[in-house]
Amino acid sequence: MDKTAIRHAATVILIRDSAEGPLVLMGQRGTKAAFMPNKFVFPGGALDAEDSVVTLTSLPEAETLNQLAKLSEPELVKPLLLAAIREMWEETGHALAIEDNAARQSADAQPEGWQDFFRRGWLPDASGLTFIFRAITPPGRPRRFDARFFLGSADLIVGDPDDFSNASDELDHLQWMPLSKTREYDLPFITEVVLAEVQARLANPEQAHTVPFFSHDGGRSEFHRL
Repeated sequence: MDKTAIRHAATVILIRDSAEGPLVLMGQRGTKAAFMPNKFVFPGGALDAEDSVVTLTSLPEAETLNQLAKLSEPELVKPLLLAAIREMWEETGHALAIEDNAARQSADAQPEGWQDFFRRGWLPDASGLTFIFRAITPPGRPRRFDARFFLGSADLIVGDPDDFSNASDELDHLQWMPLSKTREYDLPFITEVVLAEVQARLANPEQAHTVPFFSHDGGRSEFHRL
């Protein structure tokens, strides 16, 4: 695989209410990570071929589907949502799912990367996710991604939101951190930009929002709202 090629990716931003204000789920990438080492980031990662053959049980609202189709190839809409759910499960141990015993019966028929998810009696559920941002990694980085960011509530999680026992070792120091204090951590530039968008949306939940797109044309970074 060409590591300099731009790969489609999906990222999830989960928000949790607390007495001190909203909390956001983040973790720290390892020191030896090839992409953004030591940085605090949201759970997410590259789209896998397996994400294209799994059935998505529940879809987001029409606005998110339409915006995703507008800013992506239509055939990528469901795989990107599934990639978001899979990456959340792999990196945090949290499932965005509907509990259904029928899932266990179909587990062996699923791609390898999804079998454990289904064996636990879960069907992937994207109904509570909202598409809020798209960003392409600038040229010259060791890895480049065309990432779509999805916002959702911690209420989407099946089980205990404080239980990270099923998480992989891709992210360290997984935690629900106060949204107001995120900039005290070592964040990538694009994460800071996305957090500003999250705060704007939470402050104006009834307002219609366009989707920002951070891209690069002819070596120049550009910021659009679409």
